[in-house]
Amino acid sequence: MSSQNSPLMPHEFSRTELITGSQGLQRLTDSAVLIFGVGGVGSHCIEALARSGVGRLIIVDPDLVSITNINRQSIAFHSTIGRHKTHVMKERILDINPGAAVETWETFILPDNLDGFFAQIHGDINYIVDAVDTVSAKLAIAAYAYSRQIPLISSMGTGNKLHPELFEISDITKTSVCPLCKVMRRELKRLGVPGLKVLYSREQPIKPSLVTGEETSKRSVPASISFVPPVAGLLIAGEVIRNLAGI
Repeated sequence: MSSQNSPLMPHEFSRTELITGSQGLQRLTDSAVLIFGVGGVGSHCIEALARSGVGRLIIVDPDLVSITNINRQSIAFHSTIGRHKTHVMKERILDINPGAAVETWETFILPDNLDGFFAQIHGDINYIVDAVDTVSAKLAIAAYAYSRQIPLISSMGTGNKLHPELFEISDITKTSVCPLCKVMRRELKRLGVPGLKVLYSREQPIKPSLVTGEETSKRSVPASISFVPPVAGLLIAGEVIRNLAGI
Protein backbone atom coordinates (compact mmCIF):
# COMPACT_ATOMS: atom_id res chain seq x y z
CA MET A 1 0.00 0.00 0.00
CA SER A 2 1.42 3.37 -0.93
CA SER A 3 2.00 5.95 1.78
CA GLN A 4 -0.43 8.23 -0.03
CA ASN A 5 -3.29 5.83 0.64
CA SER A 6 -2.20 4.76 4.13
CA PRO A 7 -4.56 5.76 6.91
CA LEU A 8 -3.30 8.31 9.36
CA MET A 9 -2.52 7.09 12.88
CA PRO A 10 -5.63 7.84 14.96
CA HIS A 11 -5.23 10.60 17.55
CA GLU A 12 -7.43 12.83 19.73
CA PHE A 13 -8.19 15.18 16.87
CA SER A 14 -8.43 12.76 13.92
CA ARG A 15 -12.11 13.51 13.38
CA THR A 16 -11.47 17.24 13.72
CA GLU A 17 -8.70 17.05 11.13
CA LEU A 18 -11.13 15.48 8.65
CA ILE A 19 -13.16 18.71 8.66
CA THR A 20 -10.45 21.33 9.25
CA GLY A 21 -7.74 19.71 7.16
CA SER A 22 -4.18 19.26 8.41
CA GLN A 23 -3.35 22.93 7.96
CA GLY A 24 -6.45 24.03 9.83
CA LEU A 25 -5.67 21.71 12.73
CA GLN A 26 -2.11 22.98 12.82
CA ARG A 27 -3.40 26.56 13.01
CA LEU A 28 -5.49 25.58 16.01
CA THR A 29 -2.50 23.87 17.63
CA ASP A 30 -0.45 27.02 17.13
CA SER A 31 -3.15 29.36 18.48
CA ALA A 32 -3.54 30.99 21.87
CA VAL A 33 -7.01 31.86 23.17
CA LEU A 34 -7.66 33.91 26.30
CA ILE A 35 -10.98 33.28 28.01
CA PHE A 36 -12.35 35.53 30.72
CA GLY A 37 -14.90 33.63 32.81
CA VAL A 38 -15.21 29.90 33.57
CA GLY A 39 -18.94 29.81 34.22
CA GLY A 40 -21.85 28.33 32.32
CA VAL A 41 -20.79 29.92 29.03
CA GLY A 42 -17.04 30.00 29.56
CA SER A 43 -16.51 26.45 30.81
CA HIS A 44 -18.32 24.88 27.86
CA CYS A 45 -16.57 27.18 25.43
CA ILE A 46 -13.18 26.28 26.88
CA GLU A 47 -13.92 22.57 26.75
CA ALA A 48 -14.90 22.82 23.07
CA LEU A 49 -11.72 24.76 22.31
CA ALA A 50 -9.67 22.08 24.07
CA ARG A 51 -11.46 19.28 22.20
CA SER A 52 -10.65 21.06 18.93
CA GLY A 53 -6.94 21.08 19.63
CA VAL A 54 -6.30 24.73 20.52
CA GLY A 55 -2.72 24.61 21.75
CA ARG A 56 -2.64 27.36 24.37
CA LEU A 57 -5.51 28.31 26.66
CA ILE A 58 -5.31 31.16 29.15
CA ILE A 59 -8.25 31.02 31.55
CA VAL A 60 -9.22 33.73 34.00
CA ASP A 61 -11.74 33.50 36.84
CA PRO A 62 -11.43 34.27 40.57
CA ASP A 63 -14.38 32.15 41.72
CA LEU A 64 -14.71 28.81 43.48
CA VAL A 65 -17.17 26.15 42.35
CA SER A 66 -20.43 26.41 44.29
CA ILE A 67 -23.40 24.09 44.56
CA THR A 68 -25.55 26.41 42.43
CA ASN A 69 -23.09 26.04 39.52
CA ILE A 70 -23.91 22.35 39.10
CA ASN A 71 -26.97 22.93 36.92
CA ARG A 72 -24.99 24.40 33.99
CA GLN A 73 -21.17 24.51 34.34
CA SER A 74 -18.94 21.79 32.91
CA ILE A 75 -16.55 21.97 35.86
CA ALA A 76 -19.22 21.86 38.56
CA PHE A 77 -19.80 18.59 40.45
CA HIS A 78 -20.36 17.81 44.08
CA SER A 79 -16.76 16.60 44.10
CA THR A 80 -15.41 19.98 42.91
CA ILE A 81 -17.38 22.32 45.19
CA GLY A 82 -15.01 24.74 46.92
CA ARG A 83 -12.20 24.39 44.39
CA HIS A 84 -11.03 27.13 42.04
CA LYS A 85 -12.90 26.93 38.76
CA THR A 86 -9.68 27.56 36.85
CA HIS A 87 -7.91 24.64 38.54
CA VAL A 88 -10.73 22.20 37.78
CA MET A 89 -10.89 23.50 34.21
CA LYS A 90 -7.15 23.03 33.74
CA GLU A 91 -7.36 19.40 34.87
CA ARG A 92 -10.22 18.82 32.44
CA ILE A 93 -8.31 20.41 29.54
CA LEU A 94 -5.19 18.36 30.18
CA ASP A 95 -7.21 15.15 30.44
CA ILE A 96 -8.53 15.97 26.96
CA ASN A 97 -5.24 17.19 25.48
CA PRO A 98 -2.13 16.52 27.59
CA GLY A 99 -0.08 18.51 25.09
CA ALA A 100 -1.98 21.77 25.66
CA ALA A 101 -0.36 24.72 27.39
CA VAL A 102 -2.78 25.94 30.06
CA GLU A 103 -2.36 29.07 32.15
CA THR A 104 -4.72 29.89 35.01
CA TRP A 105 -5.33 33.26 36.60
CA GLU A 106 -7.57 33.69 39.64
CA THR A 107 -7.96 37.40 38.93
CA PHE A 108 -11.08 39.55 39.25
CA ILE A 109 -10.84 41.73 36.16
CA LEU A 110 -11.63 45.42 36.54
CA PRO A 111 -10.90 48.43 34.31
CA ASP A 112 -8.19 49.48 36.77
CA ASN A 113 -6.19 46.25 36.63
CA LEU A 114 -6.71 45.09 33.05
CA ASP A 115 -3.56 46.68 31.60
CA GLY A 116 -1.51 45.22 34.45
CA PHE A 117 -2.99 41.81 33.83
CA PHE A 118 -2.15 41.86 30.13
CA ALA A 119 1.39 43.03 30.93
CA GLN A 120 1.91 39.66 32.63
CA ILE A 121 0.74 37.63 29.62
CA HIS A 122 3.64 36.64 27.39
CA GLY A 123 3.37 35.81 23.72
CA ASP A 124 0.71 36.57 21.16
CA ILE A 125 -3.00 36.16 21.84
CA ASN A 126 -4.91 35.12 18.74
CA TYR A 127 -8.44 35.46 20.15
CA ILE A 128 -10.19 36.68 23.30
CA VAL A 129 -13.47 35.33 24.64
CA ASP A 130 -15.34 37.49 27.15
CA ALA A 131 -17.69 35.37 29.26
CA VAL A 132 -17.79 37.54 32.39
CA ASP A 133 -20.85 39.12 34.00
CA THR A 134 -19.54 42.54 35.02
CA VAL A 135 -20.40 45.30 32.55
CA SER A 136 -17.39 47.45 33.48
CA ALA A 137 -15.06 44.51 32.83
CA LYS A 138 -16.74 43.69 29.52
CA LEU A 139 -16.29 47.29 28.38
CA ALA A 140 -12.64 47.38 29.45
CA ILE A 141 -11.92 44.10 27.64
CA ALA A 142 -13.64 45.38 24.49
CA ALA A 143 -11.70 48.65 24.55
CA TYR A 144 -8.39 46.83 25.12
CA ALA A 145 -8.98 44.31 22.32
CA TYR A 146 -10.03 47.08 19.92
CA SER A 147 -6.95 49.18 20.67
CA ARG A 148 -4.65 46.17 20.12
CA GLN A 149 -6.62 44.75 17.18
CA ILE A 150 -7.08 41.38 18.90
CA PRO A 151 -10.17 39.46 17.71
CA LEU A 152 -12.79 39.33 20.46
CA ILE A 153 -16.22 37.84 20.94
CA SER A 154 -18.29 38.83 23.95
CA SER A 155 -21.15 36.87 25.50
CA MET A 156 -24.19 38.91 26.37
CA GLY A 157 -26.82 37.77 28.87
CA THR A 158 -27.79 34.09 28.96
CA GLY A 159 -29.70 34.14 32.24
CA ASN A 160 -33.51 34.07 32.43
CA LYS A 161 -33.67 32.33 29.03
CA LEU A 162 -35.26 29.06 27.85
CA HIS A 163 -34.73 29.14 24.07
CA PRO A 164 -31.10 28.68 22.98
CA GLU A 165 -32.24 28.48 19.34
CA LEU A 166 -32.72 32.27 19.55
CA PHE A 167 -29.02 32.94 20.08
CA GLU A 168 -27.25 34.83 17.31
CA ILE A 169 -23.72 36.00 16.64
CA SER A 170 -23.67 39.54 15.30
CA ASP A 171 -22.07 42.92 15.66
CA ILE A 172 -23.53 44.69 18.67
CA THR A 173 -24.73 47.55 16.45
CA LYS A 174 -27.19 45.13 14.81
CA THR A 175 -28.62 43.60 18.00
CA SER A 176 -32.10 43.99 19.46
CA VAL A 177 -34.17 42.90 22.47
CA CYS A 178 -31.18 42.14 24.77
CA PRO A 179 -31.03 44.69 27.65
CA LEU A 180 -27.29 44.16 28.14
CA CYS A 181 -26.62 44.88 24.48
CA LYS A 182 -28.42 48.20 24.83
CA VAL A 183 -26.19 49.24 27.72
CA MET A 184 -23.07 48.00 25.97
CA ARG A 185 -23.89 49.83 22.73
CA ARG A 186 -24.25 53.12 24.57
CA GLU A 187 -21.07 52.72 26.60
CA LEU A 188 -18.96 51.43 23.71
CA LYS A 189 -19.93 54.48 21.70
CA ARG A 190 -18.81 56.67 24.59
CA LEU A 191 -15.46 54.82 24.65
CA GLY A 192 -14.98 55.22 20.90
CA VAL A 193 -15.27 51.50 20.15
CA PRO A 194 -17.24 51.31 16.89
CA GLY A 195 -18.23 47.65 16.98
CA LEU A 196 -18.08 44.40 18.91
CA LYS A 197 -18.81 40.82 17.91
CA VAL A 198 -21.30 39.39 20.38
CA LEU A 199 -23.34 36.31 21.14
CA TYR A 200 -26.80 37.50 22.19
CA SER A 201 -30.38 36.29 22.37
CA ARG A 202 -33.53 37.71 20.80
CA GLU A 203 -35.56 36.04 23.55
CA GLN A 204 -37.41 38.28 25.99
CA PRO A 205 -36.01 37.57 29.49
CA ILE A 206 -38.19 35.48 31.77
CA LYS A 207 -38.89 36.81 35.25
CA PRO A 208 -37.62 34.35 37.88
CA SER A 209 -40.47 32.83 39.86
CA LEU A 210 -38.65 32.45 43.19
CA VAL A 211 -36.29 34.39 45.42
CA THR A 212 -33.27 32.30 46.40
CA GLY A 213 -30.74 32.50 49.18
CA GLU A 214 -28.32 33.93 46.65
CA GLU A 215 -30.22 37.21 46.44
CA THR A 216 -28.16 40.22 47.49
CA SER A 217 -28.86 43.90 47.99
CA LYS A 218 -26.71 44.70 44.95
CA ARG A 219 -28.47 42.69 42.25
CA SER A 220 -30.81 39.78 41.77
CA VAL A 221 -29.40 36.43 40.76
CA PRO A 222 -30.55 35.42 37.26
CA ALA A 223 -32.34 32.13 36.69
CA SER A 224 -30.52 29.55 34.56
CA ILE A 225 -31.03 26.08 33.16
CA SER A 226 -28.80 23.26 31.97
CA PHE A 227 -29.15 23.70 28.20
CA VAL A 228 -28.92 27.47 27.61
CA PRO A 229 -25.47 28.73 28.75
CA PRO A 230 -23.72 25.63 27.32
CA VAL A 231 -25.23 26.28 23.87
CA ALA A 232 -23.98 29.86 24.05
CA GLY A 233 -20.49 28.62 24.95
CA LEU A 234 -20.45 26.12 22.10
CA LEU A 235 -21.62 28.73 19.58
CA ILE A 236 -18.85 31.06 20.68
CA ALA A 237 -16.30 28.26 20.48
CA GLY A 238 -17.46 27.46 16.95
CA GLU A 239 -16.97 31.06 15.87
CA VAL A 240 -13.47 31.14 17.35
CA ILE A 241 -12.45 27.76 15.91
CA ARG A 242 -13.67 28.54 12.40
CA ASN A 243 -11.82 31.84 12.47
CA LEU A 244 -8.56 30.41 13.77
CA ALA A 245 -8.62 27.37 11.49
CA GLY A 246 -9.40 29.49 8.45
CA ILE A 247 -12.60 27.63 7.55
